[in-house]
Amino acid sequence: MQGIGQFQASQSKASTPVQTHQFRVSSAETSPPEESVVSFHSELPQPLQQAMVSFIERCPNWDQYRLVQAALAGFLIQNGVESREITRLYVGNMFRRDSLTQGV
Repeated sequence: MQGIGQFQASQSKASTPVQTHQFRVSSAETSPPEESVVSFHSELPQPLQQAMVSFIERCPNWDQYRLVQAALAGFLIQNGVESREITRLYVGNMFRRDSLTQGV
């Protein structure tokens, strides 16, 4: 199962999973865009973490990074962010070629 081994959640003192994510971001000020990685920790309620694991198990072409990137980009677009780069990231994550050919 792709992505499940990468889905590392550790228990905090309050028994809430803490998830580490890495994202690529590009600087609009440089040409061509220079990529960098931004890492952050986020606390996830147990039901959300379990739903993510379940989804990744059912859809082997998705991993935690693709899922979080698509969700975050979709949220930003739905809430008024008008950025061609964010839209491109969202569409790219939702409609990857491997997902279209394998139906997941």
